[in-house]
Amino acid sequence: MVMKENKNLCNMNEDGLDACKPSVTQPEPTQPTTKCCEALTGADLQCLCSYKNSAELPLLGIDPTLAAALPKECNLTPPPNCSN
Repeated sequence: MVMKENKNLCNMNEDGLDACKPSVTQPEPTQPTTKCCEALTGADLQCLCSYKNSAELPLLGIDPTLAAALPKECNLTPPPNCSN
């Protein structure tokens, strides 16, 4: 039996990351869902911000500018120097 490894990034589990992906993906990003914003509420936003200039984000299909704006879209206060 093969078990799928559960991914966790900056206190966001794989379900939370998946819920937010449509909001940070071009060409037609969607408004963040309640599930996405709930996941983001429990996330370490400073940790997520550290990925802002990562070359990995575009490889994953994530637009860094949209990702940096996501906390504001969820009515959260982004870490200083993180939002665009």
